[in-house]
Amino acid sequence: MNQNKETLITVLSLIITLGILGGGYWFFTQQPKDNASNPLSSPTSNNQPLSSNTPLPSPPSPSEVTAFTPPTTVPQGTTVKIDGSTSLVLVNQALKNGFEQQFAGVQVLTNAQGSSNGINALLAGSIDIAATSRPLTAQEQEQGLVAIPITKDAISLVVGVNNKFRKSLTSAQVKSIFQGAIQNWSELGGASETIRVINRPSVSGTRKIFTQLVLSSEDFGNTPNITTIDRDATTPMLQKLGSNGIGYATYTQVANQQTVRTVPIDGLTPEAANYPYQRTLYYAYKNPPSEAVKAFLGYATSPNGQQIIEDSQ
Repeated sequence: MNQNKETLITVLSLIITLGILGGGYWFFTQQPKDNASNPLSSPTSNNQPLSSNTPLPSPPSPSEVTAFTPPTTVPQGTTVKIDGSTSLVLVNQALKNGFEQQFAGVQVLTNAQGSSNGINALLAGSIDIAATSRPLTAQEQEQGLVAIPITKDAISLVVGVNNKFRKSLTSAQVKSIFQGAIQNWSELGGASETIRVINRPSVSGTRKIFTQLVLSSEDFGNTPNITTIDRDATTPMLQKLGSNGIGYATYTQVANQQTVRTVPIDGLTPEAANYPYQRTLYYAYKNPPSEAVKAFLGYATSPNGQQIIEDSQ
């Protein structure tokens, strides 16, 4: 091979090499900027990309995820045992009647030994549902109990029908009465008579809520005019009022009583939407719920069950 041919081949090789290098440079420098750092990445989407810095949504609360389907059938022989708050006596009875009528061969057994007693019975496994007029404590929830709101209620102040006091009380006056600071009706513009306070026992959920709503979570008074009844039952409490006593009860239990009347608070009666002493009532069960519990709570929270509850109050 002569020198001219060798020179020509060398020049052509150089030109081809430069062309390949130039094409590669052009290819990589013309890629979209979003993909420059990773040529294998997919095209950018119109959706906002996920980021490790984006906070996750808060988990839903138990009330948002707890739902019971209204039952269409319930096996014969099914039994549901309910115990607890006296505030839910009428609700329990109304739901019992409706549930047993709709599903032949089922039985609902109800009792009312107070919210705390009902919760203890639920923890012990002797009942299926605890009717409670207070929320569950953290300790009770840690033991597997779950409470669902079943209805709302008002706590009413009640006096005997022959009580001479016929005015409204302020929230501050009610607190002073039940803490023993005010002990005579004359201090409230009434007759000169001792105010006999009839209090409920410590197992009462109504008492616990009353303590929070009325006494700002402070204690009841320890004065001689305050008497605590032994059993959490509304009827015996009403019978003890006489002409100078005062007590408290769920409004549905006293609204139609002929021997007592309610006392307005800050000028508002328990029927008022902004009445100060309102609360939520619950049904509690132990996780996981049995089929009987699922059926009854599905019935209680259904539109039909809620209408029964409303009619019973």
